[in-house]
Amino acid sequence: MSGRVRIGIDLGGTKIEGIALDGSDEIARLRVNTPRDDYPGTVEVVGALVEALEQRAGAGAAVGLGIPGTLSPGTGLVKNANSVWLIGRPLAADLERRLGREVRVANDADCFAVSEAADGAGAGADVVFGVIVGTGTGAGIVVRGHVLAGPNAIAGEWGHYPLPWPTDAERPGPACYCGRQGCIERFLSGPGMAADYEGETGRVRRPPEIVSDASAGDRAARAALERYEQRMARALASVINVLDPDVIVLGGGMSNIASLYGHVPGLWVPFVFAAGDAEPVRTRLVRARHGDASGVRGAAWLWPAW
Repeated sequence: MSGRVRIGIDLGGTKIEGIALDGSDEIARLRVNTPRDDYPGTVEVVGALVEALEQRAGAGAAVGLGIPGTLSPGTGLVKNANSVWLIGRPLAADLERRLGREVRVANDADCFAVSEAADGAGAGADVVFGVIVGTGTGAGIVVRGHVLAGPNAIAGEWGHYPLPWPTDAERPGPACYCGRQGCIERFLSGPGMAADYEGETGRVRRPPEIVSDASAGDRAARAALERYEQRMARALASVINVLDPDVIVLGGGMSNIASLYGHVPGLWVPFVFAAGDAEPVRTRLVRARHGDASGVRGAAWLWPAW
């Protein structure tokens, strides 16, 4: 091996993925199901996953962890997690006790943004807004290679803005676990799209099925997809108006909807300040280069390679 082995763990709502890197080269990868609603089980599964990756790598490793939330700067406890069984728990301390070493923890969307800004779809851009749209919805911000966290550790928590420019039908919006209604996450996450479709049709369909049905000409599915694209456009326009990023990178399961990249940039134009034919919106919308691996790679990069 040429460099220091680093392990990245991406703790998601349905799966936990781990990767071992030697320098920037992947040498092992494993995935297991998340023990939902089981905090002690989650700690144990992450610990066992690290040990299994080390065994495959043949070396001890530094460990970085991306979580669907963040650590409170004041208490070190998990906050703002859509995997609600983690909230208020000393996850970093418990994992360090389980593994007997320091563990670096960051928001999963920050890890994703770091990965894509480094050598992914946002490489070379000054300002990258990295969005994860999957079980939940979140984002990370990287400026000239540095991730922004902020004094409250909430930079990029875009999923808990209210949906911008709502229609009457979208008010007050569905209830969110954060205690409010109408959050972007409740519209743009995978469960959000499924709930929207079920509310309109009474039928239960997963997002990939809705997208497939829309392509096959199903009117209800097409309408659901168009609502999703319009909501994505408004939500991202609000980011452009505040941050003005060079590039917005989409990751997570919903980023696989191919029509987003062709339709959303046109749909956001009326909502971007001073945009129009004479002054086009220069922000690019792109799919993550590393796909589902971006978050876990970024977690490993919480440690230097040497």
